[in-house]
Amino acid sequence: MAQRAVWLIRHEPGTPLRGTVRFSRRYPTVEKRAKVFNGASYVPIPEDGPFLKALLFELRLLDDDKDFVERRDSCTHINKTTIYRLSVGGEELWPVVAFLKNGMIYASVPLVEQTLSPRPPLISISGISQGLELLFGIQDFLYSSQKNDTELNTKLSQLPNLLLQACPFGTLLDANLQNSLDNINFASVSQPQKQPAWKAGTYKGKPQVSVSITEKVKSMQYDKQDIADTWQVVGAVICKCDLEGIMPNVTISLNLPTNGSPLQDILVHPCVTSLDSAILTSSSIDAVDDSAFSGPYKFPFTPPLESFNLCYYTSQVPVPPILGFYQMKEEEIQLKIKVNLKLHESVKNNFEFCEAHIPFYNRGPITQLEYKVSFGQLEVFREKSLLIWIIGQKFPKSMEISLSGTITFGAKSHDKQPFDQICIGDTAYVKLHFSILDYTLTGCYADQHSVQVFASGKPKISSYRKLVSSDYYIWNSKAPAPVTYGSLLL
Repeated sequence: MAQRAVWLIRHEPGTPLRGTVRFSRRYPTVEKRAKVFNGASYVPIPEDGPFLKALLFELRLLDDDKDFVERRDSCTHINKTTIYRLSVGGEELWPVVAFLKNGMIYASVPLVEQTLSPRPPLISISGISQGLELLFGIQDFLYSSQKNDTELNTKLSQLPNLLLQACPFGTLLDANLQNSLDNINFASVSQPQKQPAWKAGTYKGKPQVSVSITEKVKSMQYDKQDIADTWQVVGAVICKCDLEGIMPNVTISLNLPTNGSPLQDILVHPCVTSLDSAILTSSSIDAVDDSAFSGPYKFPFTPPLESFNLCYYTSQVPVPPILGFYQMKEEEIQLKIKVNLKLHESVKNNFEFCEAHIPFYNRGPITQLEYKVSFGQLEVFREKSLLIWIIGQKFPKSMEISLSGTITFGAKSHDKQPFDQICIGDTAYVKLHFSILDYTLTGCYADQHSVQVFASGKPKISSYRKLVSSDYYIWNSKAPAPVTYGSLLL
């Protein structure tokens, strides 16, 4: 008896979407069980947007539902229960428990512990009654003594923590959510706060919270058919909480846009007090699909005095920010090079800096250089056998730039010239160095609305984010190159 997912949807006639998802919770551990039990008949839980549209259509709450639809409206499909089947992405999601009350749609998808083809009788699915009990419990909690939208919003914000108590891992323990809230409140007031041993003192001053998200993107690009390019994002969230009190409580939510890349392999600081199971089970080993948990990622914690790393994560973004190829070929006593770089259209074209370093190892100093560059400027470090292509703060409108040239080297001196055991012969690379402020490749962000502080005083909330390159190599496609795999980028 478990639930795969739960939704609360505000029905809003007259708006473009006719509704808004106010709350959703998925249980990835239950979803894995559903894959095993349902076998070939398994249908994944859709994202909130497609689910919202499909459910409103099935409940005839869309303005374009006035036309007769045989699949939904024929006499053979008269629905006498609150159990529905939703057509999402060419597949049918069943069973879906849903009902409308006080302008709010309550919905859940219970786990069916057998194949769905043929469909088992409803009475044999124990998760349906449990789903109804949970949804009625949520309804009672939201609207008991609720007077206005402010109180409703407050109760909606309490739901994630309450469900951790009342319905852990999708299994209902207590449908009376007020009991869970009372238990949480009782635990917080019945035990006097004591100074923890790991916290040397307390802060005195203006309250403020700073959240900084830094993503490092790594890449190995070869421009070869027999070797796949690799790339990966590694993120770190750094916090500094200046808050008065012995044990202030803070909750920070990391959010993703609709097309954001899910966060995986999440590691958290020991001060984090609880985590949603979906955060713990999101792994880069698993293939990313529509059922992958995409947030919000909530981290409740009691902060230390100093700056600390709240969490680390990885992500499988669909494309690297800059694609390129590098061709270097030796002709007699000269080297001919060609570099092409292209900024992906989805990436913010506003760099703090952007440079391409082109080293020439195991050779003498640069004595002669003829080159043509379509954008930016080229700096030559002759004794170091190094070219630095300074691209600047923006790519041109075409998003594509190129550099070509012919280089002549002098006699090699082992004492002064750079040496490398890998870059022998024509094996060579271009290494990109760049930084983009107020941007992350995954789309991950935390704003002032993402931070909840339970302490005296109203703190100033500051949030920052940045994307930087790290080990971003483009190898010469005309020569052998060291090969890496996605799992080794870590």
